[in-house]
Amino acid sequence: MAERGAHLTTAAAENRPSIFEVLAQDSLMSAVKPALQHAVQILAESNPGRYGILWRNFDEIYVILDLLLQHHFLSRTSASFSENFYGLKRVGADSIRPAHQGLRCRQHLRSLLFLALLPYLRTKLEKVLARQRDEDDFSIRLPQSLAQKMYRAFLAAYPYVCMTWNGWTFFHQLLYIFGKTQTHSPLLWLAGIKLSYLTAHDIRSLDLKPAGPALSPSQSIGEKLQRVFSTVVGGVAVSLSTSLSLGVFFLQFLEWWYSSENQSTIKSLTSLPTPPPPLHLEDQDSSPTHTKVCPLCKKVRTNDTALATSGYVFCYRCIYVYVKANHRCPLTGYPSELQHLIKIYSPEG
Repeated sequence: MAERGAHLTTAAAENRPSIFEVLAQDSLMSAVKPALQHAVQILAESNPGRYGILWRNFDEIYVILDLLLQHHFLSRTSASFSENFYGLKRVGADSIRPAHQGLRCRQHLRSLLFLALLPYLRTKLEKVLARQRDEDDFSIRLPQSLAQKMYRAFLAAYPYVCMTWNGWTFFHQLLYIFGKTQTHSPLLWLAGIKLSYLTAHDIRSLDLKPAGPALSPSQSIGEKLQRVFSTVVGGVAVSLSTSLSLGVFFLQFLEWWYSSENQSTIKSLTSLPTPPPPLHLEDQDSSPTHTKVCPLCKKVRTNDTALATSGYVFCYRCIYVYVKANHRCPLTGYPSELQHLIKIYSPEG
C-alpha cells in the first residue's frame, strides 16, 4: 500500500509536483481576493466619499493588479505568483526552455487569460445572474420574446454548466493523482502547458538575471517609453508580490475568520456577557409573598400585568389607571402608554 500511494507525496521521475502542492498553490490566490475585498469594504464603510470608488470598482481594480502581477511573474519566472511561491514553473512542449526566459508568446497570453481574465468574467457573470434571479422573483411574468426565453434557458442551465466543469476538474485531478495526465487542471491542459519544479539552474539564473539594459541616447523615444513603462510595471508587480508574500498567511487567517462556517465561533467569542441584575432588586425582600405584591396597592396582585418599558408587574386595574392618567411608569418614571401593558398568564391562573 505504501508503494501504491507513494506518488501522492513524492515527485515522479519526470519532476512532476504532487497533488498537494498544486492544490495548495491554487488555493493561495483564491484566499487573497476575499481578504482584500473585506479590507476594501471596511475602508469604504469608514469613509464612503474617499474609498467608495474602490468598493464599487473592486473587481476591475483587482483584475488590473492581477494582470500586472501575473504578467511580471510569467515573463520573469515562467510561473504565476502562487506557482513561483511554491517553487514551480510552467513548461510547454519544449520543456528545456529556461525559466528566466519566460513563456512563449502564445502560452503567455493563454496563461494570462486563464489566470486573470477568466475568473473576472466568471465573477461578473455570476453577479449578473444573481441580480437577474432576484429581479425575476419579484417581477410580473409578461409574454417573452425568443431572446428572453433563450436568456432564461441559459440562466437555468448555468448551474449545470458549473457542475459539469467542477466534475471535469475533479476527474482531471484524479487522473493526475494516478499519473494518467501531466496536468491537474483542465485550464493548464487547454493552455498546452504543465507544471514542473524549478531546477537548480533555474534558481541560479533567476537570482543572476539582470533587471534589463539601461537607457541609452541611441534609443528612440518609443523604445525609451516602452522601457520606462516596463520598469514601472515591474516595480508595481514586485511591490505587490512582496506584500503578498509577507501577508499570505495573514490573508488566509482572515479568510478563515470571516468564513460562514466560522460565524458561530465568532459570535461565541465576541458576544457580550449577560449583565448582572440591578442592585436594588438584591436589596429587596425576595420572599414569595413579597414578589407577588403590587407596587401600587401594596396587596397581592390580581390579574398580573407587566409594564414593558420597565419590566415591573402590577395589578391590571392599578397600572391601567395610573398609566392612563400619568403616561409613565410609577417606579422608574419611564414614558409609558397603554399599549405597553402585557398580560401575564401564570400556571396557577
